[in-house]
Amino acid sequence: MKVLLIGGTGYVGSHLARVLLARGHAVRTLSRRGRPTPRVAGAGQGAQHVRGDAVTGEGLEAAVREVDAVVYLVALIRERGGQSFEGTIVEGVKNTIAAMRRAGVGRLLHMSALGAARGTGSRYYEAKAEAEEWVRGSGLEWTIFRPSLIFGEGDEFFGGVLKGLVTAPIPFIPQIGDGRFPFRPVWVGDVAEAFAQALEKPATVAQTYDLVGPQEYTFRQLLRLMKQSLGSRKPILPIPLALMDLAVPLLNALPFTPITLDQYRMLKAGNTADPAPMRAAFALEERRLEAELPLLLGTKLRHPSAS
Repeated sequence: MKVLLIGGTGYVGSHLARVLLARGHAVRTLSRRGRPTPRVAGAGQGAQHVRGDAVTGEGLEAAVREVDAVVYLVALIRERGGQSFEGTIVEGVKNTIAAMRRAGVGRLLHMSALGAARGTGSRYYEAKAEAEEWVRGSGLEWTIFRPSLIFGEGDEFFGGVLKGLVTAPIPFIPQIGDGRFPFRPVWVGDVAEAFAQALEKPATVAQTYDLVGPQEYTFRQLLRLMKQSLGSRKPILPIPLALMDLAVPLLNALPFTPITLDQYRMLKAGNTADPAPMRAAFALEERRLEAELPLLLGTKLRHPSAS
């Protein structure tokens, strides 16, 4: 099968490209640079890389020509450099659907996000929900994946947002409220494998799957794991939600804020789901977070307990 990965040189795309090539598929990636990135060793070897931008439509028509399936992976966790949630998440999907229809390509796999819904107050979740609506109404043979927090080599949440909270130049590690918000982070290798298996399973057409890991953690447990892995001796200090609600919008105005207002709203909501439907559809390794933290942080996990 010839598969076009839109955003195929990004975080999840780099891992997925490697998995698809190993399974014998032909891979073409569309990115603004038109070349592989060093995110994942060996991810670009054997793939065809073309330059284009789904948000503007540049190069999209040529990229979708003569492929059997398209995977839309483009996303961002914070707006920067002129990139917006609306443009990257919604307009790119609309342009991709239109190009697929014109080229006669019928199979579309779309990466959304666990928690995507209208009325959440998160602009990221709102954009993901709108993109899902466009995919479901496209008339194509679609499958939607909604991963929880994705961890692994090259990730921006554990290696960026949470690491930033632990290593920020303050004498404590800030915890949002009581820290009981639940999360079920999923390994990027399992996410890539689910996408690859879906291309080979007709039963996944017109289905939406939550992708989650084997263990649920509270936000406090995640902070403890990060603290232990980074060797921090700073105490974890619960910050009342009322105070966080005032402070985060102020921090959001800073150019290098450790957490944006949108990320804060998503963290407060938690991010977990029942893994049973995913397990029934796909055969995944379900790697635990503790196994990958040393790799993505470049450290040795000192205490594996998440209690």
